Amino acid sequence: MKFKLIFILAIIAGLYTACKKDLGNYDYHPPSAPMLSAFKDSTFAALLGDSLILNPKITLADANPSTDLEYEWQITVQEELRAEVYQGFPLRIVYNLGPGLRTAKLIITDKRNGLKYKIPFNIMGSTEFTKGKIVLSDDNGTTKLSFIKPDNKTVIPDIYNAFHKETLPDHPVELYFADPLPYQPITQQQFWVLCNDQTKKSPLLDASTLLRKSYFNDQFFTPPATIAPGHIEAYQGTVPTGVINGKMYVGVTSTAPFAPDYGKFANEIAGDYSLSKYFSFVGSFYFAFDTKTKGFVTFAGDGSYLGKDYVVDPAGTAFDPKNIGMDLLYMQTGPAGTYYAFFKAADGSIYELGFTYQFDSVNRKIKAEYKRIFKGASLITADTKWQRNSLNVFYFTANDKIYRYNPLNEELRTLDANFGGKKVSMLKISADDNTLTVGTEGAVYTLDVSVGKNGVITQTITGIPGAPVDIVIRK
Repeated sequence: MKFKLIFILAIIAGLYTACKKDLGNYDYHPPSAPMLSAFKDSTFAALLGDSLILNPKITLADANPSTDLEYEWQITVQEELRAEVYQGFPLRIVYNLGPGLRTAKLIITDKRNGLKYKIPFNIMGSTEFTKGKIVLSDDNGTTKLSFIKPDNKTVIPDIYNAFHKETLPDHPVELYFADPLPYQPITQQQFWVLCNDQTKKSPLLDASTLLRKSYFNDQFFTPPATIAPGHIEAYQGTVPTGVINGKMYVGVTSTAPFAPDYGKFANEIAGDYSLSKYFSFVGSFYFAFDTKTKGFVTFAGDGSYLGKDYVVDPAGTAFDPKNIGMDLLYMQTGPAGTYYAFFKAADGSIYELGFTYQFDSVNRKIKAEYKRIFKGASLITADTKWQRNSLNVFYFTANDKIYRYNPLNEELRTLDANFGGKKVSMLKISADDNTLTVGTEGAVYTLDVSVGKNGVITQTITGIPGAPVDIVIRK
């Protein structure tokens, strides 16, 4: 027993001696972490639509940052419960993740040993799209959307593609701005990029970010099999009204204005008709032109088709409003007064028709005042653009020229603006009648047409991809 005890103590002493002798045999050096210049826990500003470039100086002991390290950037999009991931170094993107503070991290992998290092940082996104100009254009068959900054010099071209990495639908028709009333949610403030492309949906964009929120098909409770937008106008803030597939659609107003279904389209207004895109809301009625019967038709404000259930004033016999028998080129009317429309006959002749109407709860009556050959008939082309101001003065285009026409005295005048031979592709008049916004290939112009001015160019913005189709100006 005594021998066993001595043996055990000898073993313990030997182990102790071995451990004591081994002290200092292990020279452990933990791997060093990457060093980044002014980066960790920093917050970087990012402007929607502009480039975000993060290029910190990185050092790691005995490592070549270009060949020995791999880089992954993760930016959290909390409202969508996901992270946007980018590979490579430096980070170089067009920022499209919306406004607000976003957490992020840079993951650096040392390829030599597989170790990963996570460096946190933040991004504060902001937007400048609440002011400026949004331009819809056709660039040799490809639809593009561009943003002009408030300085009226800086253009961010093809911004939809930059944000979403995809092209817009073909055949652009209209850029509709849904602007909510003060008591309606700001989320209802949108741009509708309406295109007549049956293979691709027209997107609806958040007006403050230009990021896609939904599609035009989602504007319908039950979307039609095909959707061919003609023209949409706003009524009561965000309530869209317009001609789609040749039919009249009126947004639903039976729900609360802040409800998600407010302003959506139910069924088309039933009836045997096919409308031109030109229509007007006149008091409590809609006034339009039926391309099937080639006559004026009306709709009640509650969404019912009245057709030609109106009286033709026997005092006006210049033409039959119910059977004009020509194709409508342009018409824009209002609540009351004398109005004018321009038509093309089967033989190619172009006529100007003057008429008055009265539509109210008691009367529905049209009076045909006159029918005459339009003085500017020889100037009209297949793609002439038209505009009318509040005083019934008309502007129309003929290739690279713009003309001003007053039907009261048939005065026809060429505006002073010179576009260097480039065809005018867009024509819009301001609400105060003082300026025309004009588009030609690659450019947008502002013309002064106020009293005493004859359309002199006061501003030119270049860098627009293709020919402008429509524009929304936010001040």
